[in-house]
Amino acid sequence: MKALFAPALAAVLLLISETATALRGAERLNVLVITADDMSCDSVGVYGCRLKDTTPNMDRLAATSLRFNHAFVQVGNCMPSRNVMFSGRYPHNNGVEGFYQVRNSYPVMADLMKAAGYYTGIRHKVTHSTPWSPYPAWDVVLDTQPDGAQLDQKKPASYHISTRRGIAEAKKAGKPFCLNVNISDPHKPFYGENGRMDENRPSRVFTAAEVPIPGFLFDDPQVRKELALYYSSVRRADDSLGEILRALRESGEEERTVIFFLSDHGMPLPFAKTQLYFHSTRTPWMIRWPGVTRAGAVDDRHLISAVDLLPTLLDITGLPHPAGMDGRSFAPILRGETQSGRDYIVAEYNENSGGNRHPMRSIITRDHGYLFNPWSNGTRAMATATKGTVTYRRMVALAKTDPAIDARLRLFDNRVPEEMYDYKNDPDARRNLVNDPAHRAKRDELIATLDAWMVRTKDPMLPVFRDRANLATREAFMREQEKEAAERNGPKRAGKAGKRKGKSGDEEP
Repeated sequence: MKALFAPALAAVLLLISETATALRGAERLNVLVITADDMSCDSVGVYGCRLKDTTPNMDRLAATSLRFNHAFVQVGNCMPSRNVMFSGRYPHNNGVEGFYQVRNSYPVMADLMKAAGYYTGIRHKVTHSTPWSPYPAWDVVLDTQPDGAQLDQKKPASYHISTRRGIAEAKKAGKPFCLNVNISDPHKPFYGENGRMDENRPSRVFTAAEVPIPGFLFDDPQVRKELALYYSSVRRADDSLGEILRALRESGEEERTVIFFLSDHGMPLPFAKTQLYFHSTRTPWMIRWPGVTRAGAVDDRHLISAVDLLPTLLDITGLPHPAGMDGRSFAPILRGETQSGRDYIVAEYNENSGGNRHPMRSIITRDHGYLFNPWSNGTRAMATATKGTVTYRRMVALAKTDPAIDARLRLFDNRVPEEMYDYKNDPDARRNLVNDPAHRAKRDELIATLDAWMVRTKDPMLPVFRDRANLATREAFMREQEKEAAERNGPKRAGKAGKRKGKSGDEEP
């Protein structure tokens, strides 16, 4: 594997390997990183879901884990979000700002754990979790049966098969395992969508009459039907988690395995997925570190985010950190300590799966959020996967006669250059306070903190951010962004994307 990397990267992997050799003889922890796909934090029971019995398995895992109340991902869409998790770098530093792979000069989780003597495996989202596909980052891809038959990614029992196989092959190799098992639900297509009641029925199917309406949406019979399909798919994701954990228990490795569980971003409906609002980026995050974390513990103090996942994992397994990571380990918090500098996170969005550039930055604290949208000029419309939903189409229809929904539609499509919200009292981001004199001091504080973060992380958006009041500067920036995306994606890819994805141009695979 080393020959495939630059000399500096090969040296990092050699150091990891030498460290692992020094640890030989000590009992090595296994690692199990589990993700849900497109699941909002407040869809989980222990995170305050208003619908009963959505997630019994997640709730049971939380009862044996440390649960973070203020945990976030960096990006509101899948591939960039997952690459942050496994690189420890923000998208503008790892190069994966959209749905394309890069020839990376830095190691990711699979490289580091493999070099450390772990047997590595992944189920689902393989290309979405790996910067450069040609090199063999994983020892095994668990998307098939041992005989090569394809597993159904929407079938909960298939996750038992995959997890059991990954653990068994690690034992056969005489190594601890590092498995990344990515549950497909509740990513679209939802259970029952378009009338498709397939064989993979969730253990509970919810009805339109019983589902809660998120505060960023609106109550409507068709919206309720779509939400019922979403919540039924959340329950199926929970079923899949139960199958993964059952395989772990049956293996006898449960007490030697650290478990990470989180979602990659919020639900695939307007104002959640492909955005950077509170409900777009907040994630359920539970960690079970045998002998270290306290069962049922809740951290309500610190803000953590996906960029911190890899450095934390390296600390847990006793491995050195490669240079260049933006994230910071929160392993001390897992040990029951407090950690300073955990009072905000920064999220970023750049590009959708159709290659459309709509860059944004967002800073989130315990109580407030500020967003910068340089693409917003009053007429440019954002391209997003959620425009293909029933909910969005209903919003378009109702906007013709309902002024309140029309205002929401215009904000969703066109946004404004700057937004600020009091998330403590307005988590659904309904009232933009950016020009409110009573909140000017807080706005200026958030802007200054975001500016300092841009400087520290070498964010190329810094110049336009500093001249954000100038429309000409923003438009010049966007011309360069759109030119870059067009050159990278090319007309051939764009044509294929259009045929595959339809008008919205953004439904993730």
